[in-house]
Amino acid sequence: MTELRRLFSDLGRIHAQLVAAVDLRLRSELGLPLALFDSMTAIGAVRDCRVHDLATKLGVTSGGASKLVDRLWALGYCRRLPNTGDRRSNLLGLTPAGRQLLAQASFIVDEELDRLFGRVLSEAQIRELASTLHALHPPV
Repeated sequence: MTELRRLFSDLGRIHAQLVAAVDLRLRSELGLPLALFDSMTAIGAVRDCRVHDLATKLGVTSGGASKLVDRLWALGYCRRLPNTGDRRSNLLGLTPAGRQLLAQASFIVDEELDRLFGRVLSEAQIRELASTLHALHPPV
């Protein structure tokens, strides 16, 4: 097996393990699936966030992003505001309960990732890995 195929295989397995560990911790401690955490993080980070912006940030379809927003809205974590610049869309924002939950969840995610990465990699190695992955695919 070439090194690139091995790297590809390892990245896939590691990604799946990281997602599973973080999702399990969020669900068990807060009842929050990782997909909703990711959505809340994106909504909180994008000024004047629309469903289209959320879809782009998450790499999902607009329909998929809309369903995530519906779930967050039903749970009381997200609000939809009229978009005065474009009546065809709404602006998304986190409710106070959503911001509080996101803060708690962010702490848990950071703690879990530190546990998973920190036991193997030094801070310098983590920075180097993050820089390399960013160069391969910069975030949206």
